[in-house]
Amino acid sequence: MSDQKKQSKRRRLIGVVVSDKMDKTVVVRVDNTVVHSKYLKRFTKSKKFKAHDPENQAKTGDKVTIEETRPISKGKTWRIVTKQS
Repeated sequence: MSDQKKQSKRRRLIGVVVSDKMDKTVVVRVDNTVVHSKYLKRFTKSKKFKAHDPENQAKTGDKVTIEETRPISKGKTWRIVTKQS
């Protein structure tokens, strides 16, 4: 079992950085496509999350994967795991 990588049980989401103006923090927009129950029309719901970026590497427009973590500040409970540009 030592050679296997331990799988994290924390939630992971993929989104786009919409703001990088804060220090060590970025705002990530996560889009989700939903089908209306009555009209069966598809539409996009989006939600913004503040994510921890300790090296200030992510820039506006970058696609990133964020993972849930312990509270870092009042509104910041996510951290950037990978950056896809």
